[in-house]
Amino acid sequence: MNSVDAMIKGHQPINSLGSITDGLHTRELQAGEVAIVGAGCGQLDLMTIKAARIVAQADALVFDSLVSSDILTLVTPSCQRHFVGKRCGQPSVKQEDINTLLLSLAQQGLKVVRLKGGDPHIFGRGSEEALYLAQQGIRSQFIAGVTAALGCASSTGIPLTFRGMARSVTLITGTKMTDVDNVNAPTQWQALLAAQSTLVFYMGKEQAARISIGLLDTLCAADLPVAFVTNGGRANQIVTYATVDSMSDAALTIKDSGPTLIIIGEVVSVGQQLGALLDDIDFASPQPADEYEALYA
Repeated sequence: MNSVDAMIKGHQPINSLGSITDGLHTRELQAGEVAIVGAGCGQLDLMTIKAARIVAQADALVFDSLVSSDILTLVTPSCQRHFVGKRCGQPSVKQEDINTLLLSLAQQGLKVVRLKGGDPHIFGRGSEEALYLAQQGIRSQFIAGVTAALGCASSTGIPLTFRGMARSVTLITGTKMTDVDNVNAPTQWQALLAAQSTLVFYMGKEQAARISIGLLDTLCAADLPVAFVTNGGRANQIVTYATVDSMSDAALTIKDSGPTLIIIGEVVSVGQQLGALLDDIDFASPQPADEYEALYA
């Protein structure tokens, strides 16, 4: 077992990783300071070493519902834990109350970690919290995390860019996509499609019908591939494939309440092609060495 595996399994202190972290300098979290940390997409092994080090220093941890339970094992037994998770369609802690909690903990002189799923700068309200704290005289710092779009792309084999197919990526929030918003949809959707961009919708499952209508109204190809990635990067990941004209019905078949990311673009078919090829490769039965010798003698 290497030092990183030992860290992940809890067999070794996070700050004693040996040579693997030589030359890395993670600034100590100061009393009364707030670190706004991205937990990454999925489980502990998708978290950065720097993020893990900062979390291990926390006197108080304020965390979301998208933070996996194994990441919570990094904190000390004496660390205060404050769950402020938000989930679509369920009662949630108001942002104003989260701001007040962070301020109160910092004013007590605690080392505070605000832990968010993914990256705090991608639909994470990290800057909103940092601005509020700064206005109250509280220092903060950001630690990057693997955002859901990147994590889901890796775990499904779907490339977000691909030569000759997708020259850019657009990250879009699916929340608050009301009928009023759709009045201007032709201009909005056309601009997105014109960029030859892969479209990635965060929190968009409940808005699948509106997304489909918006795209089709701008003459988007009805058979443009779509992938719904539920619980991306986790052991219980589910991938549901569809097309733009069938994505509304496909969304209704997803019964898991976990977070779902939507990837739209020709790149989805690349991921499907790769998956089919990999399924035909038998990793458990490598060709014996003597057969290679016979082939290349």
